[in-house]
Amino acid sequence: MPCFNEKATIEEIVTRVRAVPMQKELLIVDDGSTDGTRGILKRLDGLKDSHNEIRVLLHEKNQGKGAALQTGFREVKGDIVIIQDSDLEYHPEDYGRLIEFIQNGSADVVYGSRFIGTHRVFLFWHFLGNQFVNFAANILYDTTLTDFMTCYKAFKREVAEKLNLQAKGFGVEAEITAKVFKNHKYRVYETPVAYSGRGYEEGKKIHWWHTFVVLYWLFRERF
Repeated sequence: MPCFNEKATIEEIVTRVRAVPMQKELLIVDDGSTDGTRGILKRLDGLKDSHNEIRVLLHEKNQGKGAALQTGFREVKGDIVIIQDSDLEYHPEDYGRLIEFIQNGSADVVYGSRFIGTHRVFLFWHFLGNQFVNFAANILYDTTLTDFMTCYKAFKREVAEKLNLQAKGFGVEAEITAKVFKNHKYRVYETPVAYSGRGYEEGKKIHWWHTFVVLYWLFRERF
């Protein structure tokens, strides 16, 4: 769980993750929060119960979502890795759906698509930007994804460990997808997930200019 300045949501999302009835380690990487999030995380660090263990890792300064994922991927211990944002846009109740195809041996990677599942209906230009970069990814990597920018990606641990991510910011979503698809050696599935998108006044951090960052990483990895 990469985290940056999510004081308003971090306790609730941790509670919801812990409530999912499966054995798991919740690894939270705080990427230099300055709004009081760190105080909450220090209180949560080390909590254990029959289904959960929480570990908190700290970046001294903000480096970006990609940097947080790199730190997290180096530290994971479980057989399956799920990326979980620290806001309330994605629903941990969908974990079972995300890992089903990995558990039954059908998939190495699963994407949780916001656009084929239940989702809040708003932000047309954000949706259009998603469709544009998604179309580019499908052309470049000869695939049929509906939502590669989704937070919800689940991997076998050995896949996550081999990604060798370099992007520090939101370009990491494109880098992950490029590295998963460019050799077509991984079995990838999509499954619908619920999505409660938030607006910029609610703390949404991705903006229109990130489109160019995402395209850079798609083309960089392809060529």
